[in-house]
Amino acid sequence: MGRPVTLFTGQWADLPLEEMARKTKEFGYDGIELACWGDHFEVDKALSDDAYCARKRDTLERFDLQCHAISAHLVGQAVCDLVDERHKMIVPPYVWGDGSPDGVNRRAADELKNSARAAQRFGVGVVNGFTGSSIWHLLYSFPPVSAKRIDAGFALFAERFNPILDVFGECGVRFALEVHPTEIAFDIHTAQRALEAIDHREEFGFNFDPSHLHWQGVDPVEFIRAFPDRIYHVHVKDAITTLNGRSGILASHLNFGDPRRGWDFRSPGRGGINFEEIVRALNQVGYKGPLSIEWEDSGMDREFGAREACEFTRRLDFSASGRAFDAAFEE
Repeated sequence: MGRPVTLFTGQWADLPLEEMARKTKEFGYDGIELACWGDHFEVDKALSDDAYCARKRDTLERFDLQCHAISAHLVGQAVCDLVDERHKMIVPPYVWGDGSPDGVNRRAADELKNSARAAQRFGVGVVNGFTGSSIWHLLYSFPPVSAKRIDAGFALFAERFNPILDVFGECGVRFALEVHPTEIAFDIHTAQRALEAIDHREEFGFNFDPSHLHWQGVDPVEFIRAFPDRIYHVHVKDAITTLNGRSGILASHLNFGDPRRGWDFRSPGRGGINFEEIVRALNQVGYKGPLSIEWEDSGMDREFGAREACEFTRRLDFSASGRAFDAAFEE
């Protein structure tokens, strides 16, 4: 039996959960990863209404759907970011408040703590999300950036996330950072620094998404090998680079879907990622959790893509061998 194949609802938050659950089952999925926006999973209601989580479970059970994780990406972004007007578009109004940056940071941290409490009530053990970063804008070191400033950024991450992780620990829930540009960890080296900053707390691991590594030139398989015990959840998403002599890897301030970009996301199996080697690496580290499709492809109808992505992932997945192929020759 392969791993459960689930669909992340973050790109479908315009649909009510009832309709989303029906489509997810029709597409052929085993389960659903609920985004904490739209009406899919509302953290404040999960904590204020004793019947809320049961109603959500009832909806999923009517469509025979599992749920292994909820996702708090958007509010997590505002925990460590230097907050500006863009964040108003992604956080709930009660987190935005009056928009004062320090206040938004504090309320976002409180909301992430509450996401752990809500996950516990809902009966899932993983909250996927972002951290934001106070130092992402310093990526290109000019004017020159001192090591002290980068150290301070990781120290700030630890200062803000350790209290959050305390609550995750109390709730028996793990936080899985999606390693991603604009987060405190965006590749292998920064992921290692993030773990060191919080003293390798078990509550903190990774939502492995190969698409964000591939276009940077980082081998996703090497990420799995670097953090074999920290892969708490997996997203299946593809990406492609299109460096044709005119485009650049920094994407030229062009939005997703613009053919002039130097890279873009693709539906699984239609980009440049070697998912065969990823499955083998996940088998080697003993990952048995869901393979969750995060479907993003600006050039394809999403319903066609979601259905095809489910079929692709089911064909791709396989269990590790329990014996050597030449075991018959052993003495």
